[in-house]
Amino acid sequence: MLLITVAAAVTVYLLRYILNGQIGDRIVRFLVNAFHFKNSDALTIYQLVIRNNMDMILFVVILIFLVILFRFPVSWFTKYFDEVSAGVDKLAEESDEEITLSPELDFMENKLNQIKNNLKKQKKAVVDAEQRKNDLVVYLAHDIKTPLTSVIGYLSLLDEAPDMPPEQKAKYVGITLEKAYRLEQLINEFFEITRFNIQKIILNKEKMNLLFMLQQMADEFYPTLTPQGKQVSVNVPDGLTLWGDADKLARVFNNILKNAIAYSYENSVIDISAQQQDKNVIITFTNQGNPIPREKQETIFEKFFRLDTSRSTNTGGAGLGLAIAKEIINAHGGNIFVQSNTEKTVFTVMLPQK
Repeated sequence: MLLITVAAAVTVYLLRYILNGQIGDRIVRFLVNAFHFKNSDALTIYQLVIRNNMDMILFVVILIFLVILFRFPVSWFTKYFDEVSAGVDKLAEESDEEITLSPELDFMENKLNQIKNNLKKQKKAVVDAEQRKNDLVVYLAHDIKTPLTSVIGYLSLLDEAPDMPPEQKAKYVGITLEKAYRLEQLINEFFEITRFNIQKIILNKEKMNLLFMLQQMADEFYPTLTPQGKQVSVNVPDGLTLWGDADKLARVFNNILKNAIAYSYENSVIDISAQQQDKNVIITFTNQGNPIPREKQETIFEKFFRLDTSRSTNTGGAGLGLAIAKEIINAHGGNIFVQSNTEKTVFTVMLPQK
C-alpha cells in the first residue's frame, strides 16, 4: 500500500510536469500539422481542452493507474486467503501431512500446524480413553463372574445341607460374605465409570486440620497394613491448616495412600509428610516399591489408566482413582505429580493454603 501511494504521487508529479512542458508544445504542433490550425488557434484549443482541465485529466489517469496497481495486491491477498482457507480445510483431514503456506504466511502456517497437532493428540486421547473404558468394562464384567459364581456355589451348598456342622457352615458363610463384598466393590466401580463422565466437581471449602485428617486416614488403613507388615508414618507439623473441601481432599489422599499400599514392598514404611512452602502446602506420599516406568508417569493420571496391566482381581480397579484425584486437586487450584525411581515413588500434592 505504501508503494502504491508513492507511485501515485510520483505519477501525478510527472504527468503535471510533462503536460506543462514539452508535451504541450508537441500537442500544439500536432494540431497545426494535422488540422492546419493557426498556431494561436492551436494554443487556444490546448489551453481550453487540456490545460484548463488538467486536474480532471490527472484524476482520470491516476484512477486508471490505481485500478491497475490495486489489481496486483488484491490478487496477492486473494491468493493468501485461498491458502489459509485450504490450510483450515486440512485441519479436518486424517493425513499426517503438514500444512504448507507461502513464506509470507509462516506465522499462520505454524499456528495451523500447532492446532492440527493438538487436535490429533486430543482425538487420540479420546479414542484411547474410550478404548480403555471399554476394556475395563469387559474386564470388570469378567471379574464379576468369579465372586458371583462363588456366592451362588456356597449358598447352594448351605441350602442343600441344612445339617452342616457349625464350623464348616461358618467357614462357608465367611467365604460367601467375602465374595459378596468383592462383588459389591466391582459393581461400585461400574457406577464410578459412569459417574466420572457426568459428575461436575462442586467444592464446599472450609478450614481443616491437615495432621488430624491424615492421621485419621492412616489409622483407617491399619487392618490392610498389618497382614503385610507395612506401616504408615505421618509427619505433619501440628497446627498446619488447609482451606479446601475436606470430603473431596480426603478422597484424594485416600486414593493415593491406597495405591501406595498396593504397590509397596512388604514390611516397608509409607511416609506421609506435609510442609508449608510460601503460600502453598506441599503433601508427599513416599513408598518403597517397584518403580513406575517413566513413560507411564505422565499417563498415570489419565482416566481409565491402570498401572497394573495384569488387572489383578484383588488389586485392580477401574483406573479412576488418580484421575479423579487430579480433577479435585485442579479444582482447588493445585497440582499433583509423581516421581519414581528404583529407590522410592513419591506422589506430591501442592495446594494453595488459602
